Amino acid sequence: MAIAAVGQICSTASMAHNLQQCRLLVQKAVTANAKALFLPEASDYIASSASETVSLVKSVTDSEFVLGLCAEARNAKLPISVGVHEPAEGGKKVKNTLLWIDERGEIVQRYQKLHLFDVEFKGGPILKESNSVEPGKAILDPFDTPVGKVGLMICFDLRFPEPALSLRHRGADILTYPSAFTIPTGLAHWSTLLRARAIETQSYVLAAAQCGPHNNAGTRRSYGHSMIVDPWGKIVAELGGVEEGDVGEICVAEIDLGGLEKVRREMPLVRRWDVYPEIE
Repeated sequence: MAIAAVGQICSTASMAHNLQQCRLLVQKAVTANAKALFLPEASDYIASSASETVSLVKSVTDSEFVLGLCAEARNAKLPISVGVHEPAEGGKKVKNTLLWIDERGEIVQRYQKLHLFDVEFKGGPILKESNSVEPGKAILDPFDTPVGKVGLMICFDLRFPEPALSLRHRGADILTYPSAFTIPTGLAHWSTLLRARAIETQSYVLAAAQCGPHNNAGTRRSYGHSMIVDPWGKIVAELGGVEEGDVGEICVAEIDLGGLEKVRREMPLVRRWDVYPEIE
C-alpha cells in the first residue's frame, strides 16, 4: 500500500504566494511518506474577474508557479497533481488544466476541464467560468502512478457521472476532483457527490480543495473540506473549512489496491449494455 496526500490551499492572484503555500505542502507530504501529492484546481492563481483571469495566464514554460513546483517535485522525488491555467489559442480565454508532474519534475500528463461552472444563484454568487475558460474536448486515459492508476477530472466534472464511469471502464483505480467549490454548493453537495462517484465506480476518490477567501473583498470564497473517499464510499481522510484553520494542510490515506479489488470482486457491477448505451 502507498500513501496519497491531498492538499488544501487558498490561492490568490499572486503566483509567488501560491507557490509558497504549495512548497509547504510538498514538505508535509514528504514528512508523511506520501508517494504522491494532489493539489487543488487553479493552484497557480484565482483572479477576481474574467479579464484578470486571462491577463494573469502564462504558459507552463514561463510560469514561475509551474516551474517552481516542477523543481519541488524533482528535489523531493514526489509526483504532484496540480490544477493550473494555460493560454488558449487566440489569447481571449484560458484553459483550466490538471497537470501530472512526475518525480523527475517533468509534466507527463495533462487534462483540460470538460464541464464549466456557470451558475447564477438568487441573492448569491454569479459565476460564469465560460466567460474566460475554454472547455476541454477529451477524457484522458488513466495512467500508472506510484499510488495506482489515476483518472483525472476537475471540479464541476464531479456533477457528471459519465466521465467517471468512462475512466473506471478504462481501468482507473483513483479518480481526482481538484476543486474550488463555492460555499453554497459545497454545503449542499460536495461530500455527497464525492461519495457517489466512489461508490458507483468502486474507486478511490481524491479531492483537493481550495479553501477560504481569494481576495480582500471576499467576493470569491471556497468551501474547503478536501477529502479522500475509499471504494466503499467511506470518507477515510478529510480536512475542514476555513473556520477550522485547515488552509495549508494535507490529509493522507493509504491506497489499498488489494481492498479495492476485493470490493469489485465481491460486488461486481455488471453493466446492462444490452439495455442502455455503453460508456467507453
